[in-house]
Amino acid sequence: MDDLKIGRVMPFGGYNWRILDIQNNVALIITEDIIELRSYHDTRKDITWAGCELRSYLNGEFYDKFSESDKSRIVTITNKNPDNQWYGTSGGEDTRDNIFLLTIEDVVCKYFGDSSKVLQNRKKNQKYWFQAKDENNSKRVAKRGWWWLRSPGRNNRVAVYIHGSGDVGINGNPILRLDGNIYGGVRPALWLKLGILKYGLDKELSCL
Repeated sequence: MDDLKIGRVMPFGGYNWRILDIQNNVALIITEDIIELRSYHDTRKDITWAGCELRSYLNGEFYDKFSESDKSRIVTITNKNPDNQWYGTSGGEDTRDNIFLLTIEDVVCKYFGDSSKVLQNRKKNQKYWFQAKDENNSKRVAKRGWWWLRSPGRNNRVAVYIHGSGDVGINGNPILRLDGNIYGGVRPALWLKLGILKYGLDKELSCL
């Protein structure tokens, strides 16, 4: 386990995962690349992470692809789902998740460099993009294009995403395109037991 450090890439369950954080021998990991394309929800309606189809898929069909041995290492946690800081859109209720997506705060404040000042000090002309010239954008880039976050955008019919350039689309993309095409990149995240586990992990993934 000596080589398992923050920033390293490790194999698990048939995918390569990047280690974002380690707490009490439990690691927060995210797939190194976009592993598939899916819509955030299956109908165009107001929705939060708690009720969206993508959450159901990740904690159901996707989770069930793991072996029983691998499942025993995945920690179920309570996720806080913050409101969109720029638009005040509700992030919804807390959720109990095995597999999840990251939030705005995760990608802006903690795990891909600290751009919290940009998030907390929105300029008048900033409406759709977080900041095209943010120094941490390159750290958020993934192969195959843009990828979903679980945070709501300007309303609850759009969700925040990371553009192919690494810029944060805080305004949001439609949860389902009018033509019904599947097009959003998915980078699942989870907390994984690395060794001796100190039980009782109920972690709020937020910089707030």
